[in-house]
Amino acid sequence: MIMQIVFEILFWLCVTLVFHSYVLFPVFLKIAASFRGEQGRSYQDTYLPKVSILISAFNEEEVIEEKIISVFKTDYPLDKLEILIGSDCSSDRTNKIIEVLVEEHKGNIRFYPFYVRQGKPNVINQLLSHAHGSVLILSDANVIFDENTIRELIIPFQNQKVGLVDSQMINKGARPEGISIQEKAYISREVAIKHYESVLWGTMMGPFGGCFAMRKDLYQKVPSNFLVDDFFLNMIVLEKGYQAINNPRALVYEDVSNDLKIEFRRKVRIATGNFQNLFRFRNLLSPPWSGLAFSFWGHKVIRWLGPFLFLTAMISLILLSFSSNFYLILLSAYLILLGIPVFDYFLKKLRIHISLFRFITHFCAMNLAMFVGFIQFVKGVKSNVWQPTKRNQ
Repeated sequence: MIMQIVFEILFWLCVTLVFHSYVLFPVFLKIAASFRGEQGRSYQDTYLPKVSILISAFNEEEVIEEKIISVFKTDYPLDKLEILIGSDCSSDRTNKIIEVLVEEHKGNIRFYPFYVRQGKPNVINQLLSHAHGSVLILSDANVIFDENTIRELIIPFQNQKVGLVDSQMINKGARPEGISIQEKAYISREVAIKHYESVLWGTMMGPFGGCFAMRKDLYQKVPSNFLVDDFFLNMIVLEKGYQAINNPRALVYEDVSNDLKIEFRRKVRIATGNFQNLFRFRNLLSPPWSGLAFSFWGHKVIRWLGPFLFLTAMISLILLSFSSNFYLILLSAYLILLGIPVFDYFLKKLRIHISLFRFITHFCAMNLAMFVGFIQFVKGVKSNVWQPTKRNQ
């Protein structure tokens, strides 16, 4: 009887934590943020700091030219703008394309080719020493700018409390045959949650690494083995007492991932990096009633622990099912849900795409990637060099 009570407590605790992170937390933020209303901003045309755009490129021949062209379509003064590109031992036409662009835009682009793979964070670390801007924009080669992207990223820095500003990612290329629709929905929901965190406390839990801005004097070199540099820098800003926010007006565009296998590998890498950051910034988990700790726990940590919560819940259900029909029914439903990704796989082979099933597949894959990432974190990470996600899937 005592053991049954223990397993019941474990099961419902796991359910409550998952429900809090995925349902209660976002709903609470949305309601609380609605009382703040639309935040006003004080924009001055005279506020035009020097901006350094840092780009790490590895075999980006498909997108690098479009990216640079999009930057120069900006409404931000070009004499206040510099682009620093580090080619991370590219083996395709990336270097040649960049060299042509350097000639076309003399004075605005500086090119630094590396002949040994460094990894994105290490390339950015080295580019930093050549940057002259007081504000840095860190951007991936495949993220395309809107004409007002730079100006909108810079505007919030007029508030001296703001240390980091994220952009609004617009995903394109969603197709029903893969997981792009589900990934786009996930990203859109994340954007909304981060905006609510920004409005309430300035505690956005990590930018989308494709494009964000931060004060140069807050930048801290990312450890050579850290896999998620954007979250590391975001938490450094918060640790130093500054705000991290997003600006939904700072639009950028990126092709959304569609291949589950490729996306799974990417999420394993991110999950590994998440646990690195959790260990590094564990001091920010208290006091739990602060906006920062509340966001960290609700938005990130509980989700990162999701695989273990789901596993604990399943073990508890198995043991409880022997003495309760109610828990036997719950276990049956649980196992059916776990079987849907297998069913969805065979349906996909028949070119049948059921969106609801694909959402469940996507959710299960994310949690499995989190578990694999935890194992890799425990084993230890020696390098942050990885194979970038395939472009234009």
